[in-house]
Amino acid sequence: MSELKKLLKERILILDGAMGTMIQRYKLEEEDYRGVRFADWPSDLKGNNDLLVLTQPDIIKTIHTEYLEAGADIIESNTFGANAATLRDYGMAELNYELNVAGAKVAREACDAIATPERPRFVAGVLGPTSQTCSISPEVNDPAARKITFDDLVADYSNATRGLIDGGADIILIETIFDTLNAKAAIFAVQSVFEERGMELPIMISGTITDQSGRTLTGQLTEAFYNSMAHANPISIGLNCALGAEELRQYVEELSRVANCYVSAHPNAGLPNPLAETGYDDTPENMAGFIKEWAESGLLNIVGGCCGTSPGFIKAMADVVEGVTPRQIPDKPIENRLSGLEPFNTGKESLFVNVGERANVTGSAKFKRLILAGQFDEALEVCKEQVDNGAQIIDINMDEAMLDGKASMIHYLNLLASEPDICKVPIMVDSSKWEIIEAGLKCIQGKGIVNSISLKEGKEQFLAHAKIIKKYGAATVVMAFDEKGQADTLERKIEICKNSYNILVNEAAFPPEDIIFDPNIFAVATGIDEHNNYAVDFIEATRWIKQNLPYAMVSGGVSNVSFSFRGNNPVREAIHAVFLYHCIKAGMDMGIVNAAQLAIYDDLPEELRERVEDVILNRRNDATDRLLDIAGKYKGDGVEAKKEDLEWRSWPVAKRISHAMVKGMDSFIVEDTEEARLTFDRPIQVIEGPLMDGMNTVGDLFGEGKMFLPQVVKSARVMKKAVAHLLPFIEAEKMPGESHSNGKILMATVKGDVHDIGKNIVGVVLQCNNFEVIDIGVMVPTATILEEAKKHNVDIIGLSGLITPSLEEMTHIAKEMQRLKFNVPVMLGGATTSKAHTAVKIAPGYNQPVVWVKDASRAVGVAQSLISEQLCDKFVANLNKDYEEVRIRHASRQSALKWLSLAAAQANKTAIDWDGYKTTTPGFLGTKIFDDYSLAELVDYIDWTPFFHSWELKGSYPKIFDDAEKGIEAKKLFADAQAMLKQIVEEKWLGAKAVIGLFPANSVGDDIAVFKDESRSELLLSFHNLRQQQEKVTDKPNRCLSDFIAPRESGINDYIGAFAVTAGIGIDERVAEYEKNHDDYSAIMLKALADRLAEAFAERMHLRIRKEFWGYQANENIEKNQLAKEEYQGIRPAAGYPACPDHTEKDLLWDLLKVKENTGVWLTESKAMVPTAAVSGLYYSHPDSVYFAVGKINKDQVTDYAKRKGMNLKDVEYWLAPNLGYVPK
Repeated sequence: MSELKKLLKERILILDGAMGTMIQRYKLEEEDYRGVRFADWPSDLKGNNDLLVLTQPDIIKTIHTEYLEAGADIIESNTFGANAATLRDYGMAELNYELNVAGAKVAREACDAIATPERPRFVAGVLGPTSQTCSISPEVNDPAARKITFDDLVADYSNATRGLIDGGADIILIETIFDTLNAKAAIFAVQSVFEERGMELPIMISGTITDQSGRTLTGQLTEAFYNSMAHANPISIGLNCALGAEELRQYVEELSRVANCYVSAHPNAGLPNPLAETGYDDTPENMAGFIKEWAESGLLNIVGGCCGTSPGFIKAMADVVEGVTPRQIPDKPIENRLSGLEPFNTGKESLFVNVGERANVTGSAKFKRLILAGQFDEALEVCKEQVDNGAQIIDINMDEAMLDGKASMIHYLNLLASEPDICKVPIMVDSSKWEIIEAGLKCIQGKGIVNSISLKEGKEQFLAHAKIIKKYGAATVVMAFDEKGQADTLERKIEICKNSYNILVNEAAFPPEDIIFDPNIFAVATGIDEHNNYAVDFIEATRWIKQNLPYAMVSGGVSNVSFSFRGNNPVREAIHAVFLYHCIKAGMDMGIVNAAQLAIYDDLPEELRERVEDVILNRRNDATDRLLDIAGKYKGDGVEAKKEDLEWRSWPVAKRISHAMVKGMDSFIVEDTEEARLTFDRPIQVIEGPLMDGMNTVGDLFGEGKMFLPQVVKSARVMKKAVAHLLPFIEAEKMPGESHSNGKILMATVKGDVHDIGKNIVGVVLQCNNFEVIDIGVMVPTATILEEAKKHNVDIIGLSGLITPSLEEMTHIAKEMQRLKFNVPVMLGGATTSKAHTAVKIAPGYNQPVVWVKDASRAVGVAQSLISEQLCDKFVANLNKDYEEVRIRHASRQSALKWLSLAAAQANKTAIDWDGYKTTTPGFLGTKIFDDYSLAELVDYIDWTPFFHSWELKGSYPKIFDDAEKGIEAKKLFADAQAMLKQIVEEKWLGAKAVIGLFPANSVGDDIAVFKDESRSELLLSFHNLRQQQEKVTDKPNRCLSDFIAPRESGINDYIGAFAVTAGIGIDERVAEYEKNHDDYSAIMLKALADRLAEAFAERMHLRIRKEFWGYQANENIEKNQLAKEEYQGIRPAAGYPACPDHTEKDLLWDLLKVKENTGVWLTESKAMVPTAAVSGLYYSHPDSVYFAVGKINKDQVTDYAKRKGMNLKDVEYWLAPNLGYVPK
């Protein structure tokens, strides 16, 4: 409906309010409900509000009219319970159609009576949730039982939809969804009726978050709910009922963030209160205050009220949102968005997805035995084990000749729905029989995957199945199979996949991101020569699909490739690891694997890996024979136990513990702690006595500057291990609350940021000073931070972030805390944070203290000052005075800034005489990949000064060793680092990977055009740059990175390089092991060394670029210390750093170099690199190229930049917030 869409773009539309609340005001009795027609009905009818459209239509019309007069644009028909399932309680199921016709007609009449051409009014025909649920059993002892089926609901909703359309509805509103599977049945019915009648109406969808857990009644999170509903292509999606405006806000915000359509909300009038007249506590004025803030925050397109609201509420809402700009639909990337109870999105930066394969009667003997024996409960453990071991999707197959596959699939999936630890992930319904696939789709509330369909039975059936899958809201695996048979060559795989894609996208309108090709994985090393290239054909088909079929994904049954080695699991796992390694590099997105049995490519014995690689890549004619020659050696697990060498020590227990604390010796702390426990009356006394005595000594020494951070972290490791031993004994006493800490501090790295070294160090220091630290990890959303803060009743919230987008996230958190009336102070820190930014951008948004903490050594003093009743007031007063002075200085500097227009700044670009310049042609064009770079080669390129800084030992290397205060500890730290570094290198703890590229390039204005080849006729992409815009002193240019690349009009063939390197492959597992053993010192040490190796890798590759690959400084001969000082020609700036402050430019780099595929490094939503031990950027070769800071820029440049990038201005302002020289609207 074009008129409705037009209005939604122009303003926030008003939905009506509660119908039941208004009916209550009429105090109707039994005879009022019966009317004349139902006077002799055999059952009680009072409370059947939907019946009133037949027996009291004037009352219903009057209520509609009151809402219209209050300002409602959309009126909901009084048909919430007009469905057979609900009406059956009154013996009126057959009135389903009639009631929906009548309900829509009454609403239509009310709207038509008041509508004008200038102010049209719309009828939303309501489909309520019914009184039954498809996803929850009505019987406690039989979780697989269901009182209603998907097909029952489809039939019911189909009749209701026909009635609503015939009654004159403009919109179909599926609302108050507590069970998403019910809503999927409603969508299926509505779309079927549309097809039946050859017409369409807009669909509105509204779910219900039932409590502060943030989930629907059947357990879905908000984004998971959206993913499950998006296939309806709704005009809007929203939330209503159960919660008041104050409680619902965070979930509406989440929906507003993820929804690629308009967003609605109609909350209750607060929380239920049986003593209130309406049953709810809120008032129109109070509720409107919340709605006003929602609207001004850009969260709303449609707003109204649910239970407890009335025309007074609607008028108050209409008044406060009038003139407020409606929410703009975000430009979301096209990617596969699945769900179980939780969302699961897979985009171009996602890592490989493991599909658990063991819940398959054709592939798992154990699972088959359990299912055939009817032991379905035990069979659930197979799925749970898969999820616990890392499966992100669960494949379920019941294709067994001795089994009723359809009944078994239904029973198993119904059971699964009661297991949140399993059904949190998406389900892949796997069968060769269509009736089983369809039965499975009718049992899953999330957005799952069909496995599979193909052209095997011809185009007509393929198309029909695809359209039905789309109506169920699922993605699908498409096999490379047609009427001629399975594709067993590269050419056939390409032919079938291309044909299938064109049919699905162009004829079925199937979303391309929901197409998952399986180009057929066949066994290799079978002894048959024709099979030797099977793995290569799959890998190359994968590469072709990813390059030629936009947004399509690739999957496959990985275990098939090793079938010829069944019985030898170590060799099979090696084959899987090598095969997956090359498939993932080619772009494979997911695979059906046993998540518990995946070998690590880099951990394979070199001999085995080489022989397997020969087979997979078909590199030798005798590859199979050579693998068979050694296969027998690898039967069994081949694991050798390693014995730990014990050190001597002999001290009295109290003194031993204190000594262990101060010296950071943890080898015997558990033994000593247990001995101490036996000497005290209660285990808590060990903590309060010798352990805290030791840690207090550590805290005092650190505060006095007599201990340094590395020692403190070691001491904390000892403390953690001791406490971990005592905790079970303390819990057993059931006497909590007897330990006394200085305060409770919650710590988190904000959403989009994965860096945590600094946060972890601060946490350790605080713990060493008797603060209780609750660390909730990295990439933590605002809502989670605030929920956890409330849950734990913390005294302080600590926020950490390294990348510049984290600054905006911290600002958002502060504003949310203000909005939610928090009174908890905030400490924040991280490399990009500063006192100035905190004072100017963050602190003004929150009326409680927000303290920038420069480093870990200051954290304790700040925390103590914030918590202490004696110190707090003075500390905060001084802080506010300091911040005000910072703001005044900042404002003064801002007002004193002299801006150039963008054109004037461009006119003052870096002066380079291009006429006399000769470029150096690189040794290769395109990309070069380094899979397993020698760590030993990188060690000499490590710049050790930043390493000491990360441990808060300030000073330059090696001069720090001579420092009178820090020298001794610096040497000890360095010795520990050298010892671990030796292990890292010799034992290959970490993997180093890189991809570099060299490309023809020319500047075009402030952009840099990158070309495919020397013809420069095909543009690959353009990098976008920003220019210094403040007025310069005489002869100083307004620099931009594009200045250092020859302009297109100069006729000079210039070049640009690009790189991404990592030394963090495999780090997570080792860090997790250290943290599991309470060894923070080693965990932080490993992260710090990985960061240094990554930087060394970047330095080494830049050297090779200059001398070898590009060769513009082939004769360079400088010392290692000159590298750290950058005393060489050329630069390698990185996105997110001063010369190129926009992190989103990383997306272009990732596309150009295929960084994720080639190195495994991926980007978070805030463009942080994972693993964090990674460096990326561009290479410039011009001798005049220098590093610089763009600094503050003005709106004319930001507007121009947004246009060049094809982004909206608001999004660009978000990413460039620290650089804006003006306040965005």
